[in-house]
Amino acid sequence: MGTSTMRATVYLDPELHKALRLKAIETTQSISKLVNDAIKESLAEDVEDIAAFAERAKEPLISYEVMIKRLKKDGRI
Repeated sequence: MGTSTMRATVYLDPELHKALRLKAIETTQSISKLVNDAIKESLAEDVEDIAAFAERAKEPLISYEVMIKRLKKDGRI
């Protein structure tokens, strides 16, 4: 974590909190670090998804039926 941090209250399911505490002990990391890392990973996935959508935004649209036919033709379904 950086030198500047913010404090937040997060309410966790008791079982999730227990699992998080155990993981923190096993990995010798703080719960805060584990939570921060998980949030960063989740947000990074969102950025990748948004970039993929933006990259394909100019592609022509096709109908569901046409897509199914293509998938069948290619042997994917």
